[in-house]
Amino acid sequence: MRRQLARHARRIACAATLTLGAALLAPAPTAAAGAASAPAGAAGAADPYDVLVFSRTAGFRHDSIPAGITAIQQLGAADGFTVRATEDAGAFTPQNLAGYEAVVFLSTTGDVLNTAQQDALSAYVDSGGGFVGVHAAADTEYDWPAYENLVGARFKSHPAIQQARVVTEDHAHPATSHLQDVWTRTDEWYNYRTNPRQDVHVLQSLDESSYTGGEMGGDHPITWCHPQQRGRSFYTGLGHTVESYSDPAFRKLLLGGIQYAAGAVPADCGPGTPGPGGRSVEAEAYTSASGVQSAGHAGAGGGATLGYIDHGDWAGYASVDTAGAASFTARVSSAGAGGTVEVRSGSATGQLLGSVAVAPTGGWETFTEVTASLTATGSGPLFLRFTGGTGALFDIDSFTLGTEAPKVKGSSDVHLFYYPWYGNPGTYGSWRHWQQGGQTPPEGIGADLYPKLGPYDSGDVAGAVEQHMKWIERSGAGVLVYSWWGQGGYEDSLAGRVLDAAARHGIEVAWHIEPYSGRTAASVVDDIAYLNGKYGSHPAYYRDAAHGNRPAFYIFESLKIQDWSALDAVRDSAVVLAQTTDTTKVAHFGGIYTYDGIAGATAPGWKQAGDYAKANGLVWAPSVAPGYIDDRAVPGNTTPTLGRKNGASYDLEWSNALDPAIGGSPTWVSVTSFNEWHEGSSIEPASSTPPAGHGYQTFDGAYGKTGAAAETAYLDRTAYWVKQFTQRRAAAPAAR
Repeated sequence: MRRQLARHARRIACAATLTLGAALLAPAPTAAAGAASAPAGAAGAADPYDVLVFSRTAGFRHDSIPAGITAIQQLGAADGFTVRATEDAGAFTPQNLAGYEAVVFLSTTGDVLNTAQQDALSAYVDSGGGFVGVHAAADTEYDWPAYENLVGARFKSHPAIQQARVVTEDHAHPATSHLQDVWTRTDEWYNYRTNPRQDVHVLQSLDESSYTGGEMGGDHPITWCHPQQRGRSFYTGLGHTVESYSDPAFRKLLLGGIQYAAGAVPADCGPGTPGPGGRSVEAEAYTSASGVQSAGHAGAGGGATLGYIDHGDWAGYASVDTAGAASFTARVSSAGAGGTVEVRSGSATGQLLGSVAVAPTGGWETFTEVTASLTATGSGPLFLRFTGGTGALFDIDSFTLGTEAPKVKGSSDVHLFYYPWYGNPGTYGSWRHWQQGGQTPPEGIGADLYPKLGPYDSGDVAGAVEQHMKWIERSGAGVLVYSWWGQGGYEDSLAGRVLDAAARHGIEVAWHIEPYSGRTAASVVDDIAYLNGKYGSHPAYYRDAAHGNRPAFYIFESLKIQDWSALDAVRDSAVVLAQTTDTTKVAHFGGIYTYDGIAGATAPGWKQAGDYAKANGLVWAPSVAPGYIDDRAVPGNTTPTLGRKNGASYDLEWSNALDPAIGGSPTWVSVTSFNEWHEGSSIEPASSTPPAGHGYQTFDGAYGKTGAAAETAYLDRTAYWVKQFTQRRAAAPAAR
């Protein structure tokens, strides 16, 4: 009843100024009740409401528009709202829009509104109206900057119509509550110019590994909603095809979006709920403060941070409750002095729950994440108080309170080489890499060990990749080094999703730039700029705090290129590592690594390389491996192999790396590898019961373990050596 009274008051306020043209565009009578039955499970609205459907096009025109109008009319008949369909932009006046609870842009394209009409729509939504964008609504109003905020993101491109998997991220919203975790359907899948996730509540995303042509780095929102001032906005990229509008599941999604936008059915469309265990809070959204201001930053969520922070300043957040808070995590940047964030409850001088130090990150646009446990119990609203030296300290982009103490993060100085190049018919559509060496998966694969997960797919984020992150977390290593084969390649298409999975487990991602076709020193510099630009703001993007917060790029087979002088352009902004121990070949690089899984048993040249690196301010990251065998992947290969010797080989290589007289006091230790199955160097669990008849080896006997217990032996031994490395570094900090 409260909603109906508000609607009545809004209409009375403008009734005296309604024009004849507006009257002609007034809501039409409800469509015939028999036009369509109510969708199964539809929640009927308690009060009638009115919806304007606008389908004007100034560019491409979708032949599904008539079917869409009919579908919305039928939904209205079943759910109790009236529908007026028009292509007359004259409908966009303050007086006329006041007669509707929601406006639907149904596959509009191009410039369809003039300035006055744009202003009317903006004011309508900001003052409490609802907006629904369907499919090509994102391909509209390119000359109106505010429209991007309203719709959420702008259209960039699309591949051919094809089947894809749509992942449901929110099962509570009325638009998606009826859907399973994965919905496989055929449509035209839009790529967007920007990823809207930081500014909207994502309801559905696309599994880019399930189709071809996805260009959003693996994180591909496709349906979302968000508050717009006092109003509401909903958008779905679905709805290109005529068949969509007769699909009960899609019609129900469309209905839920209209219900939400009209205010007929409540839904949470913020990124989450403020408070412990809830959503990330934009730090500039304080309700009280002293000394601080909002500061514009292109790389920040919402385009701004909490800035101008000096010693003694504070900010309060009346809507963020500290009850039950056990951790505080913030995304920060600092080209200033750095300092401390004090987390307090009730007031700026209230109970101190905990604090976290913020070190300079090297620039105001260079963000990193800091986390602290909250050891005291609080109640009441959150206050952040800032302390430090003189001048500007740091900026805060966003923060989260958690109900659990932060996990102990793996060592950021131990890096595992990680390969995302595997595929199987269930996800990729065919076998990828497992058939190497002329093998016939699934039982016969190009490896001398058989994965515990079987021949998995690197695009199976919920399955294989999630399990990988759990195992990496168990290993104690804090960084995976992602095998990357160039811009727009297969591995590039999966990178965003691997970053997301890594972030969920406190793991960071560095980059292994492989010898893709046409690689040059100049192209590597361009690659670094590309990776920084595409993924650099991701919380899992590795930056080494001890080396100017610079990201790391390992260059495999760097000796294949003679002149690396182009790297001078990124020397101060990235740690780029050459693969060699020949110190005459590392000019222009910022570090050295070895990768070779056999050489670590004798450590040839390691001491000299380590000493050179230390003397010249370079990173030294020798590589250790549990063994090497590639007989099944490369039949007839004469390359030497290295047996695991029940773990003795791995221990020998680690011992060599950590012995200053042999290993040269490494800055980092790199592990070859987490999952390079073709070379038999993986620490990823191998099956203790592989398919018979293929001659597979197992980890049986490693470190005295047998059967299933041996499958994780190398993960656990890695954790042991990570601890040894950490303790030795703490005892000899000068080695860093």
